[in-house]
Amino acid sequence: MLNIALFGPPGAGKGTQSKLLLEKYNLTYISTGDILRREIAAGSILGLKAKNIIEKGGLASDEIIVQIIEERITKDEHSDGILFDGFPRTTVQAYILDGLLLRLGTSLSAMLSLEVPMDELISRMMERAKTSGRKDDTLEVIKFRMEEYENKTKPVADFYKAKGLYHPIKGTGTIENIFNNLTDTITSTLRKKWINVVLYGPPGSGKGTQAEKLAEKYNLVYISTGKLLRKEMREKTEIGLSVAHHMEKGEIVPDEIAIALIESKIKRHPEANGFIFKGFPRTIVQAYILDGLLLKLNQSVSVAIGIETSTLECFKRLSFRGKTESKRPYDENMELIINRLDEFFTRTQIVGDYYKKHNKFTTIDGQGTENEIFERLVEKIDKTLTTGR
Repeated sequence: MLNIALFGPPGAGKGTQSKLLLEKYNLTYISTGDILRREIAAGSILGLKAKNIIEKGGLASDEIIVQIIEERITKDEHSDGILFDGFPRTTVQAYILDGLLLRLGTSLSAMLSLEVPMDELISRMMERAKTSGRKDDTLEVIKFRMEEYENKTKPVADFYKAKGLYHPIKGTGTIENIFNNLTDTITSTLRKKWINVVLYGPPGSGKGTQAEKLAEKYNLVYISTGKLLRKEMREKTEIGLSVAHHMEKGEIVPDEIAIALIESKIKRHPEANGFIFKGFPRTIVQAYILDGLLLKLNQSVSVAIGIETSTLECFKRLSFRGKTESKRPYDENMELIINRLDEFFTRTQIVGDYYKKHNKFTTIDGQGTENEIFERLVEKIDKTLTTGR
C-alpha cells in the first residue's frame, strides 16, 4: 500500500494537492478536519464533543481522532493506500498512526511537507475567509492555528526525519508544479522500498539483459542461476564439474545446487533493497523453494513479470547470440535451442500460473527495442511499488 501523510501549515494547499494525489494513486482520503466538520454538521456524539474545540482553532482529542480514522479506513476496501491530510499533528498522533497502520499490516510510505512562507500563508487564509463561510477563518483564529502548528505540529517533522520518511516540498508556484514535485518525490521514495522480482520468459526473450538494467535502476541484487553456474564451471569447482553436462544441454540443474548458490548470494547482500531473479524458478517446485528462501528474510516475491516473445523471435535472437562472444554452448545447436524452448513450454510456463493464483503475475510485450521493453518493465514495477500488485 502507498500510505502518505501530507504535512504543512494551514493554507499550504494540502486540500488542493490531496485531490490530485487521490485521483492519480487511487487512495483513501483521511482528512480529520473534513470528517470532524461532517460529524459536527450531523450532530453526532463525536461532532458535539469536537465542536467547541474546532471553532476555536484547537485540536480535537486523540481519542476522537482515532475513532473517526479507524472507522473511515475500514469502509474502503478497494483503494491502493491512504492519504492522511491534517494527521498526524503531534508526535503522540504519529505513534498512534504507526499503530493503526501496523494493524493493517502496512506502514507509512512518506511524510510530504508543503513548505510555504508565513506571510503568504496568512494571505491565502484571509482570501479563503471571504468565500468559505467557515467560523474558524478569522484573523484571530488563523494566527492561533499558526501558533498551534509551530508549537505542536512541527516536532512531527523531527519524528519522521529520524525515520528517513520526511520530505520537504516547495509549496509555492503553480498547482501543477507543486503536484509534479510531490509525485517525483513519491516515485523516488517508492524505488527505495524493497521489492523482489521474478523475470520470466522463454529462452531468447531478453531476461538477462533486462534484469541487469532493472537491478541497477532499482538498486536490486541480480541473481541469475545460469550466471552463477557458469562462474562455478569457469573456476572448475566441485559444483561446476557436476553441472557441466546439464549446462551444455541447457537443462535444469538439480534443485539442491540451485538452492545452495542462491542462498549464498542472498546472504552476501544483507543490505539489499531486494532481488531480481532470472532463470529461477523454472519449475513449480522451484517456485515453492523461492518462497521458502525469501521467507527466511520475512519477504516474498512482489511480482513475476512474463516477457511475451514469439517462438520465431526467440529463435532469431538465440541464433544471433550464437555468433557472438557472449554465446552459450547450446546457442549454436538448433536441436538444443528447440529442446530449451520445448522445456520452457512444458515445465516452466506453468510457473506463471502459480504466480497468477497469488495475484502476483503480469506480462509485457517482449517485441520491440531493448529500451522499449525496458520502459514497459519499469512501468510494471513502479505500479507494483505503488499498489502492491
